[in-house]
Amino acid sequence: MQSRLFSCILASFALSAMALAQNQPPSAPVPQTPGTPQAEQGPKFPPVEQANFTASSPTKAEVDAFLHATWGYDPNREWEVFGIQKTAAPGVAKVEVLVAEKPNPQVANFSFFITPDGKHLILQEQLLDFGAHPYENLFHSLQQRADGPSMGSKDKKFLLVEFADFQCPHCKEAEPVVQRLLKDFPQAHYVFESFPLVNIHPKAFEAATYGQCVFQQGGSDAFFKYADSTFAGQDALSGQGADQALRNSVTAAGLDPDKVAACSATDAAKNAVHESMQLGLDLNVNETPWLFVDGRGLPMLAVPYEQLKKIIAWQFEEDHAGTAK
Repeated sequence: MQSRLFSCILASFALSAMALAQNQPPSAPVPQTPGTPQAEQGPKFPPVEQANFTASSPTKAEVDAFLHATWGYDPNREWEVFGIQKTAAPGVAKVEVLVAEKPNPQVANFSFFITPDGKHLILQEQLLDFGAHPYENLFHSLQQRADGPSMGSKDKKFLLVEFADFQCPHCKEAEPVVQRLLKDFPQAHYVFESFPLVNIHPKAFEAATYGQCVFQQGGSDAFFKYADSTFAGQDALSGQGADQALRNSVTAAGLDPDKVAACSATDAAKNAVHESMQLGLDLNVNETPWLFVDGRGLPMLAVPYEQLKKIIAWQFEEDHAGTAK
């Protein structure tokens, strides 16, 4: 059975659904105190040996700062930097971390590599930002480049960006989640970015170009009416009635289907969707729906709503101490 702890570890590092399916490594032995239930004792980490620290960079403090930025939202999570070692590759360090949940004494061994510049980590074929503020660069990039249809606050100080595919069933499921988030975080600026998975959803790109033209001609309000209608009639996109379904969604948005259809065939509309897709690729998006919270990427439906809400509240507070509500 998949470990909830290890799944949370991988999700926190913004990995794909395939990585989420990895099994937990063997647990370290846990000393027991007579008469005390195991769950009450919490995790017990083995002693850390100085011999495990052979690399001069990164420092233990730098790794701890990164792990705080990644896992600090969960008060039940505990970790210990168990080693930072040189490798055969010049300047590349291997970091080993022990991590566990307070109610569960099982300890997982977790490792990754730090690049010579100290700015990136390598984890299961993923290259991610490293440091005390690992989501900062992505946050600034999204503030500048995520210019799709939006809802909520006009200010991008608290930013939620979803990458979605109109033919993706899980993106349809995510619609009410977005509405709950906007209700719970009225200070957030939410942006929808099209990320059609063209290899598996043949009508998704055209649905995205229609959406882009609806946005251009009717603004965000019209776009989200179009999106609601398209998701509601999603099954039709896989059949012979796909074109009519898209036209019906345009009508539901209050616009002229002929004008939108003509617009959707233009290079301008197609290029706008390609730009949105490229933004997602630049940010290592490889599944939908994917949500960025001030630059922190999360598999939107793989995280239970209350936990997702907790992560967002914590991230907003970390990024804007004293101002998040």
